[in-house]
Amino acid sequence: MAVLTILKYGDPFLRRKCEPVKKVGPKEKEILDSMSETMQAEKGIGLAATQVGIDKQFIVVNAGDKILKLVNPKIIKKKGTTFLEERCLSVPGIEVNVKRSKEIELECIDEENRKLTIKVSGLLSHVFQHEIDHLYGKMIIDKLGLLGKLRAEKKLKKIINPKKVLEKQRNK
Repeated sequence: MAVLTILKYGDPFLRRKCEPVKKVGPKEKEILDSMSETMQAEKGIGLAATQVGIDKQFIVVNAGDKILKLVNPKIIKKKGTTFLEERCLSVPGIEVNVKRSKEIELECIDEENRKLTIKVSGLLSHVFQHEIDHLYGKMIIDKLGLLGKLRAEKKLKKIINPKKVLEKQRNK
């Protein structure tokens, strides 16, 4: 296992739609383990494969009592509406109040190739929807309205090009 590099806002890879996985083998298990280790090292509660430069439908989620490592997750039912402030490891320093389904049911495959149906609500519902969005190239900043995007613009520019920010800081 290894801690992977998390891609930041502005990296075009984050806008990719990931490919489904046909079967989970040793290589896929290793990727899921590394994603789990990365999520925990970064103190995140969820991570999608696109965030670490992998073009496969993998997500890992900290469900409190265990880490879920899921393949090809697909939402099959939604119920209700809720709002929650969300953060993202790929968009550090930005919080977005996001409207999502209060409860969801999803189908996926686990790391042992078992087909699962999972029902979640509340925070976990937000986490699953957030990570599944990443698999389709969507990010929380896409949920911002025009005013929110204008407010976040300065922070987003620093994320896009942190080297220039560091250079400016050194020259002060």
